[in-house]
Amino acid sequence: MASVIRQQIKVTGIVQGVGFRPWVYRLATQLQLSGSVLNNAAGVTIELQGERNTLAQFCQLLHTTPPPLAQIDAISVTSLACQDDQEEFVILDSQDDCAISVSVSPDKSCCEDCLTEMGDPHSRFYQYPFTNCTNCGPRYTIIRALPYDRPNTAMADFAMCPDCAREYHDPCNRRYHAQPVSCPHCGPQLTLLDNQGQVLAKRNDALEQTIAAILAGQIVAVKGLGGFHLICDATNQTAVAALRQRKHRPAKPLAVMAADIEMAQHLVRGNDAEWQQLTSRERPIVLMQLAAKQQSFGQKQSAPKKASTAQYVDIALCDAIAPGLERLGIFLPYTPLHHLMLSRLKRPIVATSANISGEPIISDANTILSKLGNVVDLVLDHNRPIIHPCDDSVVQVIDGELQIMRLARGYAPLTLALSQSTDAPAATSTTGHSILAVGPQQKNTLALATAGKMLLSPHIGDLFSLAAGHYFQQSREALEHLYQTQPKMLVHDLHPDYLSSRWAIETAKADPAIRLLSLQHHYAHVLAVMAANQYRGEVLGFCFDGTGLGDDNTLWGGEMLRCDLQGFQRLAHWRPVSLIGMEQAVKQPWRVLLALLFDHYSPTQIMALNLPVLTHVSATMMNNIHTLWRKQQRCIASSSTGRLFDAAAALLGLLGDTGFEGEAGMKLEQLASAYLADHPQHQHPADADCCFTLVAVGQHPQQWDSHGLFAQMLSAVQAAPLTQNRQQQIALGFIQALAKLVIGQARAHPALPVVLCGGVFQNRLLLSLCRQGLQQAGHSVLSSGQVPVNDAGIALGQLWYGLHH
Repeated sequence: MASVIRQQIKVTGIVQGVGFRPWVYRLATQLQLSGSVLNNAAGVTIELQGERNTLAQFCQLLHTTPPPLAQIDAISVTSLACQDDQEEFVILDSQDDCAISVSVSPDKSCCEDCLTEMGDPHSRFYQYPFTNCTNCGPRYTIIRALPYDRPNTAMADFAMCPDCAREYHDPCNRRYHAQPVSCPHCGPQLTLLDNQGQVLAKRNDALEQTIAAILAGQIVAVKGLGGFHLICDATNQTAVAALRQRKHRPAKPLAVMAADIEMAQHLVRGNDAEWQQLTSRERPIVLMQLAAKQQSFGQKQSAPKKASTAQYVDIALCDAIAPGLERLGIFLPYTPLHHLMLSRLKRPIVATSANISGEPIISDANTILSKLGNVVDLVLDHNRPIIHPCDDSVVQVIDGELQIMRLARGYAPLTLALSQSTDAPAATSTTGHSILAVGPQQKNTLALATAGKMLLSPHIGDLFSLAAGHYFQQSREALEHLYQTQPKMLVHDLHPDYLSSRWAIETAKADPAIRLLSLQHHYAHVLAVMAANQYRGEVLGFCFDGTGLGDDNTLWGGEMLRCDLQGFQRLAHWRPVSLIGMEQAVKQPWRVLLALLFDHYSPTQIMALNLPVLTHVSATMMNNIHTLWRKQQRCIASSSTGRLFDAAAALLGLLGDTGFEGEAGMKLEQLASAYLADHPQHQHPADADCCFTLVAVGQHPQQWDSHGLFAQMLSAVQAAPLTQNRQQQIALGFIQALAKLVIGQARAHPALPVVLCGGVFQNRLLLSLCRQGLQQAGHSVLSSGQVPVNDAGIALGQLWYGLHH
């Protein structure tokens, strides 16, 4: 007779709100095991009794085929004494009397089963815009506390009707304990308002009038999963122009939502990895190539299988969507409401975050009316509260690898289970003590270490406004409340005037029990990639970004750092350039160009060059700017790579004043990639038409001669008429010079893994050339994984340092 045993299995990770208990129930019942399963704040606890081999089979399936939305961080198994009086398997009520170790699930897009029901006239969920089940729908945005049960969510005030209650309590139904479950009889409903707050329509009438308004060219604020979108017809030039004018957004590209994969195929081109991201459960905004434009370098284009665009052959985006750019941020519907709207509109829509520039996404109708009432014509609201506002994620694919640019809906909160080999005592604490890293000033996120895991919050944004500061506090309080912890260590940026740094410093002053650590910005960038890989050794980090306070009180941003968990050594950096006018130089990159040229040319000589970007600069203004540069008045030294990209774009006449962050890099990449698409033989710098040489001078640390680089680029500009082809050659030469520099500098450190980080490495061509060249030279390059390489990843780097100190 086979031996009968009893075991307790504890599972931690994202195991609540993802159908884990019914999955366990069905599997245990199928295997004829007795016992129980319950949720608590520590995760899922399973007790099983049966034959030893059958329990082993259960554990194997638990490891290999968990529910699709689950993320298992750890499984522990303990032997128990057998019970003679239990012959069935049961699901027990949730408990909330233990330490938090479960993780909050990100929100997920509407599943195919729910979409099928929404389209079935015989289904009770027909055309219902809040349909969901255990396999899809809101999670993070509606949760108030753990464990994830209905009373702890935004659905607490919606009493289930008998039909919903029956499905909710049936372990064999896919809506078993789906906390947002509801239907037209008992769930949230739509309300349409005018821009004065007057109710115009409700329920389906509200949706019908919204669709009619969009088709008529109006702008509608639509409440979604984590906040409002500003929506208009993406094929209507007048509507898009009105949106830009009202929102004071003249140039920054607008995201477009396509009805389905067939419409997306008509609008953009992509490779298999890009289509896979576009259709993933996370439904991020994916940066892809516009269909009518030239293909990007290094990306084999393909269409999704079995796709047909015949019904969309006459659809064309208006030029104002992404003026001057050949890449489009595109995404697919991810809520039932989006699907209902797009299926009836049968055209793409602009769906951009509803916010004041520089402020967080708006999540309630009253704020929309007070702040954007002059922007929108109508507001489509609903009565399910958004507990945690959450923006859309933005991603791109480089050489087949995902790069997350904005970590938000679908991915965040990002949970990284700490490996058991960690030597950081705080990493496995379950005492309520934890570490909080408060991130930088721009693209702020928060990171928390507690109970054996690291958590990176959704995108918070730039901390320059009162609203942003409030959102920072709200996000921090929510993180601490969800995980029932009070941080005993705070890690902040070296810059003392960042809002996040000021909060950390003031908090530590008020509570002597809190330990405070400050960390240099670019070192934290490198540590973020180390954290993504849980790497504890020494690395060679290249950190290229826009700005960050250095140890010498100058602005860094083009650094080669030798790093480990104890500290860093600055091995090399760009020769500093003066930002004439300080912050003004960020907005007017021709000032950076002048600072680079003043080393080699007098004001009179520069005027004689007749550079298009300087046509507005009079001789008097030129002399005044030169005087500021010479006397170093209203100037600050910077080694920023981002500013070099700005200056290069200005030199080529691509921009005068900066219209939006990253504009220079996008335009340079576009030119360089287009040239490589036509001249693939010029992929390597030695074979290029414009091959620039970078010189490194000095020893401790070395300085890379950016001024000499721009003197070469100016000679190339002056050598022949500046045609588009010539612009493309010089843009490629500039990016290749940077890639060649990285590869050459790494050669002196062959044993060290390389980290490529900072916002400049969102430049697809630069990252691709660097990564390929380093790998060909035998270097190991650490991947950033799902951690942004821009400032949004810095909090995780701060946390990784704190964990080991």
